[in-house]
Amino acid sequence: MSETPTVLVVDDEESVAEGYGLWLSGDYEVRVTTGGEEAIDALDSDVDAVLLDRRMPGLSGDEVLDRIHERDDADPRVAMVTAVDPDFDIIDMPFDAYLTKPVERETLLDTVDQLVALSDHDDTVNERFRVAEKKASLEKRKSQSELEDSEKYQQLKRRLEELEEESEDAVDGMDHDTFTTAIRDL
Repeated sequence: MSETPTVLVVDDEESVAEGYGLWLSGDYEVRVTTGGEEAIDALDSDVDAVLLDRRMPGLSGDEVLDRIHERDDADPRVAMVTAVDPDFDIIDMPFDAYLTKPVERETLLDTVDQLVALSDHDDTVNERFRVAEKKASLEKRKSQSELEDSEKYQQLKRRLEELEEESEDAVDGMDHDTFTTAIRDL
């Protein structure tokens, strides 16, 4: 990439948003907003990745996420960065990564690097990453019995298996380290 990627940080806690912005400012162009409406106004085709808090007054992160995916003029990768523990509702949400606060600097930077790198891959690889991220997030927070009892989780697992088969051709072009980095901590 010749241009510096742009990251939109959205968190209603100004100090958190500014802190993330500082962490990212050495490697990325950063736009910091503290509300959902402001985030929608700041989003355009230059934004490559969004770090989005889930619970905010006014327009929630979930609503902002829906609006992002309704737009034709922007297609950023999105990481939910939130204090809300993941529940089975995340399976149907159109985000790429889910981080539970507090988030360490290195984790945030790695996630943004991965989101930006996803822009270079086809839809199957991107969906595989999203599904794997959701599966990993749920497995970190849910008990084995909760996972086994959830039909949505079982469908998610089956979808990941399908995507692994479908993406073999796309993945064949990547070296092992690149793929491992893209599908971190699975």
